[in-house]
Amino acid sequence: QVQLVESGGGLVQPGGSLRLSCAASGTIFSINIMGWYRQAPGKERELVAGIASDGSTNYADSVKGRFTISRDNAKNTMFLQMNTLKPEDTAIYYCNAWIITTRGTPESSWGQGTQVTVSS
Repeated sequence: QVQLVESGGGLVQPGGSLRLSCAASGTIFSINIMGWYRQAPGKERELVAGIASDGSTNYADSVKGRFTISRDNAKNTMFLQMNTLKPEDTAIYYCNAWIITTRGTPESSWGQGTQVTVSS
């Protein structure tokens, strides 16, 4: 069984910064692609940023230049540094990971989500 646990969300003023973390644990052999998604009230879940095991990254146009995704493969941990936050960044942020379990089976796992609120 694989678990993803996010942390680092909270309330921040416009222009502020937050750093989200996602820690994976359980029956993990390897982790391929990891990503951060978000879902605002009344909207569909959308990809914010993704990072492959080789460190290559991609970002949604709305966060390019403001957000930075990174990972620590040795610790099965992923981060999202969010700078110059805007009210429209307010959402629940979820981490996702494509994992190969110790049984050799692929699995897509999701965290429980962490709330990010950008408001003055």
